[in-house]
Amino acid sequence: MKLVRYGPAGAERAGLVDTQGVLRDLSMLLPDIGPAQLSPRTLAALTTIDASRLPAVDGQPRLGCPVGSVGKIVCVGLNYADHALEAGLQAPTEPVLFMKATTALNGPNDSVRLPPGAQKTDWEVELGIVIGTRASHITEADALQHVAGYVLANDVSERSYQTERGGQWDKGKGCDTFAPIGPWLVTADEVPDPHAIALWLEVNGQRVQDGHTRNFIFGVPTVLAYISQFMTLEPGDIVLTGTPAGVGLGQKPVPWFLKPGDVVRLGASGLGEQVQTCTGS
Repeated sequence: MKLVRYGPAGAERAGLVDTQGVLRDLSMLLPDIGPAQLSPRTLAALTTIDASRLPAVDGQPRLGCPVGSVGKIVCVGLNYADHALEAGLQAPTEPVLFMKATTALNGPNDSVRLPPGAQKTDWEVELGIVIGTRASHITEADALQHVAGYVLANDVSERSYQTERGGQWDKGKGCDTFAPIGPWLVTADEVPDPHAIALWLEVNGQRVQDGHTRNFIFGVPTVLAYISQFMTLEPGDIVLTGTPAGVGLGQKPVPWFLKPGDVVRLGASGLGEQVQTCTGS
């Protein structure tokens, strides 16, 4: 299933996209698509619904983050060797973790607002994992059982805050609007292999990232099991798995970054596309 949340920011309604690409309203069945609705039991029940009997949604409403009431966003850094190389860093021997603030969450096609003093705002197309059941000290063998589904994400980053303000990557990762998620949450039953997903990103029509999750340094089961040793993953949490090469920081011969008016378009096989216009603060 492709689950969505649509409508004005802060007043999104639950919906799904049927096999013909029609947006259908789910709000008479679900109050939201959040932690309480991501259990295996609820998702299994949704698969039995005849989507054609749900009301079609007119027009092209705004799409919000497809997961409501997200508790935390846990991110994996340098999870592609080519990205570590372009950043001038060694490939890690175990996953690098950091957090994005939930206040950074943004709809997939909402504007990205460059923060005050931004100098090096960068793009990062990523596969996101949505947690469906509580995961604490889990094994790699059991890890995928805790996944509700997958999302496309843009891990927008202000590099000057991230690396030039006394350390702590979180400073450059959690600015408002810096976590566009969606358009859909694709349930795990429709993603048989999260390591078989192509990722791409364009800035102003120029393709700058072309990657594939088969090139992860640490695969999805490893990442989830590793994170769960340090914190409990709860239903509705989102895990971002890292970005391939091609970010602004790594552009040759001179790095370049986002400015007001720039348009970022990104996508992933089976997970849809996003388009964001950058605005000033």
